[in-house]
Amino acid sequence: MAQVTVTLDANLAIDVMMLAGTKNPQDAVELVLRDYLARGRRTETRTGEGADGHRLTVDRDRPTAQEG
Repeated sequence: MAQVTVTLDANLAIDVMMLAGTKNPQDAVELVLRDYLARGRRTETRTGEGADGHRLTVDRDRPTAQEG
């Protein structure tokens, strides 16, 4: 796997380590990013993709139901 080096503010790295419960800032950032990506995929699965927008459009050709 390719690796990327990113420079972060020390306070930000410490906050991420505390939230992730790790002692290594690299592991903490990796866990946060993996969780962020997993949440995005779950949300996309539940709500649909942008290409599904056609399902939300109002169909003006359909007759309206009469009430009463």
